[in-house]
Amino acid sequence: MAHFTVIGLGRFGVSASMELIYLGHTVTGVDRDAKIAEKYVDDFTQVMICDSTDENALKELDLINSDAVLVAIGEDMESSLLCILALKKIGVKEIWVKASSRAHHTIVSKLGVARIIHPEEEMGVRVAQALNYPMVNDYLSIGHGLYVVEIHIKPQLDGRPLGDVLDPAKGKVDAVMVKREQETFLQLDKKFVLKEKDILLLCGPRSELKHIAPRLA
Repeated sequence: MAHFTVIGLGRFGVSASMELIYLGHTVTGVDRDAKIAEKYVDDFTQVMICDSTDENALKELDLINSDAVLVAIGEDMESSLLCILALKKIGVKEIWVKASSRAHHTIVSKLGVARIIHPEEEMGVRVAQALNYPMVNDYLSIGHGLYVVEIHIKPQLDGRPLGDVLDPAKGKVDAVMVKREQETFLQLDKKFVLKEKDILLLCGPRSELKHIAPRLA
């Protein structure tokens, strides 16, 4: 279990916080608006009212003990940048930032933060991928041109061996796991028989995943 601090309790900040709590972590939520902060007193591990652009005020929050601080301040780029600078001055190492624009991203990238997030852009990419490959329930880029995709097995693939599905990829796509109700299968070979409603995780280059997509539709 880790502890995170989320600064800015708009929709993005609250959504990220709730998911972290669901995953078993503790979260301190921070917002300068008392009415907003008070809304989430019962949902967060802790909620603090604080002007996040004030270095002295941030020092009082003991942020050094957070595993990461997420700056989720919305469209107010100036407040976001001042908050980041204050966090750097007090010694916070792991800073994640929501960027609201390309200009925001460009400036933040010069400040040495751990990660910059574009929620709308990233969600737009996911929607486009879902529209382009409707058989893919979810996907994750793991770098070096590799992707992990989640496939829900349709009725037409029921009873088919895994090798039939992966054969066109010629060994360039690997089956990582199959989840079947309460069972998980990790040792998968070409003879493994798929069943309807199985959840199949595949890993490989996007071009090869695209190549076998028609067999998964």
